[in-house]
Amino acid sequence: MGNHRADRRGSGRRPSVASSTQVTAGKRKAARHAGSRGPLFRTLPPAPVLAGVATLAVAVGGAVSSGGAADVLTTAASPATAPVHANALSGSSKVSQASLLVGRSAVVSRDSSRDTLADATDEKLVQQAEAQAKQRNVALAKFAKQAEAQSAKIVENAWVLPTVGYHLTATFGEYGLWSSMHTGLDFAAPPGTPIYAVAGGVVTSVGYDGAYGNKTVITLDDGTELWFCHQTSFLVSVGQEVRSGEQIGTVGSTGHTTGPHLHLEVRPGGGDPVDPYAALVAHGVTP
Repeated sequence: MGNHRADRRGSGRRPSVASSTQVTAGKRKAARHAGSRGPLFRTLPPAPVLAGVATLAVAVGGAVSSGGAADVLTTAASPATAPVHANALSGSSKVSQASLLVGRSAVVSRDSSRDTLADATDEKLVQQAEAQAKQRNVALAKFAKQAEAQSAKIVENAWVLPTVGYHLTATFGEYGLWSSMHTGLDFAAPPGTPIYAVAGGVVTSVGYDGAYGNKTVITLDDGTELWFCHQTSFLVSVGQEVRSGEQIGTVGSTGHTTGPHLHLEVRPGGGDPVDPYAALVAHGVTP
């Protein structure tokens, strides 16, 4: 009877693939899900769509794998420098920015060094110019002082006429009244007429000298001697310094004379006499 019921229950239903699943003895039979599997499979995309999705997944996976391998190779080749990708918006990277900052710093540093060097060079040039200007000013002051002294000396030694109110009577080189050639230039003037130093110098002789009468000798810096003869009186003494134009005596007729006059002689280096007229003209004075 039990088998008959089983046959009737079995004969009342349509056999299915799921119900034919056999189980081993001692285990529970598998649950029947024939009624719920149909909708699940019906919602899956068609086979061509699935194939396209699979292909896209494989392509993306390969690209990711390739990028990872390249990064690994790059890292292995350059372990000290990590790759930095450029910013997609700015097109710059931290490396380029760092390099730009370093470059600008280097440029600023070089410019600052050049400016410092230029300033130091300019300061050195200014100091040298100031030192040279100071030396030049000292030299100019020295030259000016020397020129002033020389000018004063020229003025002091400028030759002048030995007397005033005169007329010339005998010239250098004449013969006649003298035992030998006339060695000077005669300025005839009244007795007591002032006699002036023709140039500045030192009085080296004052006194009576035979035919020359009362004579005063003035020695110039170059050793030239000026003789003033036939004086009436003396107004200077030996060793006295006199300036050009300073009065040293008066006109007289002492010694060998024919009347009051001044006998002037010029003896370079204290030697033989030269023409006083020519000497006076050479020093800018015309008797």
